[in-house]
Order: sequence, then C-alpha cells, then structure tokens
Amino acid sequence: MKLTAVGRRYGRRRPWVLRGITLELPRGALVRVEGGNGGGKSTLLRLVAGIDAPTEGRVSGRPTRTGYVPERFPAALPLTAAAYLTHLGRVHGLPRAEAARRAADRLERFGAAAYARTPMAELSKGSSQKVAVAQALLAEPGLLVLDEAWTGLDTPARAELDRAVAERTAAGGTVVFVDHDPRRLAGAADAHYRVEGGALVAVSGTAGARVRIHAAGPPGRALPPGLAAAAPAPGGGVLLTVDADRSDEVLRELLTARPPWHIRTVEELP
Repeated sequence: MKLTAVGRRYGRRRPWVLRGITLELPRGALVRVEGGNGGGKSTLLRLVAGIDAPTEGRVSGRPTRTGYVPERFPAALPLTAAAYLTHLGRVHGLPRAEAARRAADRLERFGAAAYARTPMAELSKGSSQKVAVAQALLAEPGLLVLDEAWTGLDTPARAELDRAVAERTAAGGTVVFVDHDPRRLAGAADAHYRVEGGALVAVSGTAGARVRIHAAGPPGRALPPGLAAAAPAPGGGVLLTVDADRSDEVLRELLTARPPWHIRTVEELP
C-alpha cells in the first residue's frame, strides 16, 4: 500500500492538516506513528484506513479488508454488542452463521462475552472499547489501523491486542498504530514515524540491530505487561523481536516473571 504526495485539509479556508505525505506500507509490516496532540496523527490514520479521502494526492494498494479502531468509538448505537458485530461481519461478506460465530469468538477473546446481549449504549467505556477492537479484527483484515486502541482496555485485553497485532503481521497483514505509551510494542515496529508541522518524518533508530528471543511460558500465560508483541513460534512458545539495546531488559522481565518464562534461544538478526 502506498500514499503518494497526499494532502488533507478540512474546508477550503482552513489550513492544511497534512501535506506532502509519502508513505509505503509493505505487507507484514508493523508501523508506529507518533506526534503531538492535534498534529494530524488521527487524520493520517483515517487516510490510511480509507475513512477520509485526501484533498490532493492518492492512496493505492489498500487491501480489500481493512480493520480500523478510531480514537473515539461511536458506542451509542441501537444494537447489542453481538448484533452489532454480526452486522459488521455481514457487511464484510461473511455468511450470517460465520459472522455470529466470529462475533462471539472476538467478544470472548477480549473478555467481553458477558456483554454480548447488552445494548451498546449501556456499555462502560472499557467494554465498548473491547467491542471496538473486536469489530476491527472480525474479518482478519489485511490492513489493521489502531488509533489509541489500547486506551480504556484492562491489562488482559491489552495483552490480547498485542498478540492480535503479532498474528496479523505474521499472517502478512500490515498494522499501523498510534499509542500514547512509548512502551507499547517497543522494539517490535518495522518503521517509526512522527507527524510534525503537517509532514511525516522518519524517526531514527528503527533500523538498528535487532534480537529475536524464543521464549516459552506456562500454557495460557500472558506475556508480562509492556513487552513487545509476540508471534507464535514453531514447536511452541513465542518469538519476540526487539531492539538489541533493549534485549537485556526484556530477558530480565521474562526471567523474573512469576512464574518465570523459559528462554530457549536468543539470536541477533542480520
């Protein structure tokens, strides 16, 4: 997917929010975007997801199925959580039975199964955020765009979203995310950008030495909070790819967890 010389403004008399953006998003890439409040991060993510169209320039190569979690999810909808997700599954072209099955699966995965029959307007902020994440993952999207998607989630749900991100990239999907916590997926991003003055600037340090850690924990045990997303490893366990200068910290967190994780291999990537 590629954004070429994209510009976006809201209204002819208003200044440009973004201008001259060129960005290529390869398959299987994890891309972090940062920037100050009101600087254009959400506008960029809406362009990537196809929610907004550029005022000038073009976006090409967007996958057919795109998942998007907005910064503000419109939770006050006249549907229950399960009915809403099932409806969106049908919009994505899934048969009704499959859409309902995936809706139940995603709600269970993020700890919201108890609210399946609750009207969306009655959900708490945390529960509605779980529904927002669930809807983005319904159709196993080739492009997943997350705008502060972890905000409002409890610790188990945040860890589950980390795993879902790793699964999407491992399956060849592209994930673009914004998060206020600099530790979120730290060391896992393939590219890192900052929105400044309406332009997109590459953040240095993302192409340094990387280390891959193969670790195994007790069945069903979540990674310690704050660690990078992990992909399933052949033969069991998980693979974490982190910056070399952070590898000691990650190993320490794994080994001092209760119960501790078993480190199978540590290798420096070329």
